[in-house]
Amino acid sequence: MIPHNITQTDYFSPENSMKYMGASQFKAFEKCEAAALAEIKEDYSSKKSTALLVGSYVDAHFEGSLDIFRAKNPEIFKRDGNLKSDFCQADYIINRIERDSFFMKAMDGEKQKIMVGEIEGVPVKIKIDSYREHKTIVDLKVVKDFSPIYVNGRGRLSFYEAWGYDIQGAIYQEIVRQNTGETLPFVLAAATKENEPDLQVISLDRAELDAAMEIVKANIGRYAAIKAGTEEPKRCEHCDYCKFTKKLDKVLTSEEFRNDYTD
Repeated sequence: MIPHNITQTDYFSPENSMKYMGASQFKAFEKCEAAALAEIKEDYSSKKSTALLVGSYVDAHFEGSLDIFRAKNPEIFKRDGNLKSDFCQADYIINRIERDSFFMKAMDGEKQKIMVGEIEGVPVKIKIDSYREHKTIVDLKVVKDFSPIYVNGRGRLSFYEAWGYDIQGAIYQEIVRQNTGETLPFVLAAATKENEPDLQVISLDRAELDAAMEIVKANIGRYAAIKAGTEEPKRCEHCDYCKFTKKLDKVLTSEEFRNDYTD
């Protein structure tokens, strides 16, 4: 194993976020370079959506830190102290998962395993939901449903492509390989937030992960340079950060408006 001094407590610290690239950070740069940098530098903090909190609630249960999560996120409770409906549903998802022995087998590895490595010379850190040594790299996902998702410029994609989980899988697989010499399957243990949750355990194809790694290799150097201050980040002009920091400087023509908001 490649040595490191990152702990569960400081994994997301500003220092480690600046020093290391992670899968979530890489995906944030893919969406908007300016917003990703602002979050790393703590100049901006995006609001925690209910959808994100539900997923984090389920994650916290399976890593054994649900009491801590509840204490840090009082907004999940109603005034009377009971959970809000979305988090009652999260409990229902947890119960449904725990009734499925196959799903639970996928989750029976070492929880929140931290590893570090390098991609294209850039330091990278990962934290695996369930590391099944010599077997699989498993990531727990809670999503709206398993329907295809339309993405501008790419068409209809599987939920895992649309959310960049193939990118995450490629990064995890490579860093595990560097630490163990083994190229292990990357598996999504996925549950939906539907009234009756659907469950699937999905092993991403090697070709998909290889294609995703090419994207990582092509862009990770630029994103590291942005963090280092040697390249300027680009704004997407559509995310919450860009809206928050937007400064008007001209009147748009109707054609310019259509081009900006219908792509």
